[in-house]
Amino acid sequence: MMHVSAHREDVADIRRMLDTPWPALDRLVADVVDARRRIAEVQAEEARLLAGAVGLAADRTALLRQEAQQRGSSPLRSSDAELPLREVALELGMAMRASDRGVQRRMSEAYLLTTLFPRTHASWADGEIDASHAWAIARAGAVLRTSEDRARFETLALEAARTESPSRMTQAAKAIAATIDPAAFDDAVHRATDERSVRLFDLDDGMARLIADLPAPIAYAIYDSLTTRARTIVDRTDTDTDTSKDACGEPRRARGDDADTVVTSRSADAERRTLAQVRADVFGDLLLTAAPSTTATGAGLDAIRARIQVTVPALTLAGDPAGGPAMLAGHGPIDPAIARRLAGLAPGWDRVFTDPHTGIPVAVDRYRPSAELSRYLAARDERCRAPGCTRPAHGCDRDHTTAAADGGATAHENLAHLCRRHHTMKHHTAWRVRHLGGGTLEWTGPTGRRYTDRPPSLVRFVPATEDPPPF
Repeated sequence: MMHVSAHREDVADIRRMLDTPWPALDRLVADVVDARRRIAEVQAEEARLLAGAVGLAADRTALLRQEAQQRGSSPLRSSDAELPLREVALELGMAMRASDRGVQRRMSEAYLLTTLFPRTHASWADGEIDASHAWAIARAGAVLRTSEDRARFETLALEAARTESPSRMTQAAKAIAATIDPAAFDDAVHRATDERSVRLFDLDDGMARLIADLPAPIAYAIYDSLTTRARTIVDRTDTDTDTSKDACGEPRRARGDDADTVVTSRSADAERRTLAQVRADVFGDLLLTAAPSTTATGAGLDAIRARIQVTVPALTLAGDPAGGPAMLAGHGPIDPAIARRLAGLAPGWDRVFTDPHTGIPVAVDRYRPSAELSRYLAARDERCRAPGCTRPAHGCDRDHTTAAADGGATAHENLAHLCRRHHTMKHHTAWRVRHLGGGTLEWTGPTGRRYTDRPPSLVRFVPATEDPPPF
């Protein structure tokens, strides 16, 4: 019976390969996926062994305590009780040619993963998810305080991990954990906020690295402000040098597909620095002189404002901790107190109505006139809708899935945010996209393989355990 089943699978694989427009790429993808599955299996086994090392050290500590009690000695001091763990970590570190401190940290993380989230470890061992997915689930779920909450979290997080990239998975896992136990998330946020700092590290070739650990909304706003100012400098020195049209018939931007590159077809006096270089120069100018350099731009930079998208449940906005987490697009849950402060400073709010069963926005309105459809798409998408991409929506194009020239409607079921890189891929390669409903997109690659991308709110949505109160 097994031979028949295997034969049927072989026939199905051969038939699919014959129908594939690019067989060589199809074989390559299959081999890479299989290699990643085998890598995941070995990595999960290493995590199991490292977790076992914690148990080995714990047994040694228990033995030392027992011997001290039999001798009538004083109980082991906490520093002495930790020695077996350090001893094991040092031995493993030398064998692995790694820092014993780093190995001890990995041992602790592996122990938490295998004991608190065993289904995640099993999925990792089966190759269903990668190491990054497993660690994202373990770290986000570690804030939860009861086994019931952790089990519910793990079920929802694993469902998301099987379709999302690691970077998206991290955001979704944090959001799910914050929704299940808002108080635990708030405690973790406040502890992390106390660790805010600015650090300096020396690099080679006369360079140094300045790192600031800040609350996410502040860090995102600073980065967006720097980027906006830098783009103003780049664009103003490149005006009218490229009047071609993009794939949707709109004027092409005077910069490349990626945020840190600039186009090369420029006039002789155009800005020669990359966007990343200009961003760094503006950063130094603002901190050292309290004003950005205006060498290439003239006046007007001070009028620029940072753009971040924060979603706050109405109850949370009113101060109710059970209302759910406040979400920063591209990052995940943030401190509700910061979200309320941002809401108080905002010149206007979008009101988003969501489906209580899926979390997908069903309507967006505002009290003052605005581009309603654009606001809805920004609320639904939050970022580029290519699988794995995290570029924020405000840095993307609004693309007609079916081109308007081909009869595609300018409606939410035919529009999605795509960054310039993936917008270009959609229009100029064999990749194809279609809407499946509910904001979900299906991407079909050159091999004929299909990949699903769900809106962030659907990925991180936690179903209510009871009916909402009547209004």
